[in-house]
Amino acid sequence: MVNIGNDWDELLKEEFSKDYYQQLRRFLAYEYKTRTIYPNMYDIFNALKYTAYKDVKAVILGQDPYHGVNQAHGLCFSVQQGITPPPSLVNIFQELHEDLGCTIPNHGNLSAWAKQGVLMLNTVLTVRQGVANSHQGKGWEQLTDKIISLIDQKQEPVVFLLWGKNAKAKMSLLHNQNHLVLTSSHPSPYSVDYGFHGCRHFSKANTYLSEHGITEINWQL
Repeated sequence: MVNIGNDWDELLKEEFSKDYYQQLRRFLAYEYKTRTIYPNMYDIFNALKYTAYKDVKAVILGQDPYHGVNQAHGLCFSVQQGITPPPSLVNIFQELHEDLGCTIPNHGNLSAWAKQGVLMLNTVLTVRQGVANSHQGKGWEQLTDKIISLIDQKQEPVVFLLWGKNAKAKMSLLHNQNHLVLTSSHPSPYSVDYGFHGCRHFSKANTYLSEHGITEINWQL
């Protein structure tokens, strides 16, 4: 069974025993045995491992993992050390620079954000090499919807950063007035100029957290 190693284990225990998740496990066992799947199977749940439920202060939602060689490591938009940041991540860094003056880093590993309470969650947690969205509709969405709903139940304020159509579709799961929901277009080169560029989500998130007595996120990598 899944062992995340923090409070997510108890919160998701029932989910992991449900039929849909058992079917997903069987599907993944076959996929990892017969194809190249990203991320590494030991990194699938890194978003939850790096950011315990009790520590979540912000959520960034991605779609599914990067499907290029050795890019994905279980955190949305993040790539492993030594891998060139993809265009969407370059645009995120550019917005950070313009919003908060952050220096654009020479790597694309976002784990430092996760360790500060930013849940870096994809809605689908695995993908075949070279085939975007190849694991959609296999059960991951049911699990990640549950994760989003659990965070919505937190009484402590949380900032949700929803970039693009797929992320914004999850607004239907969010009902708690304590939370701040920020939306924009996706940071990909195709849509960055339709709302993401200039959205100032990073400073807005920190302002909201600060106003509620919560330590701001150091976005500088």
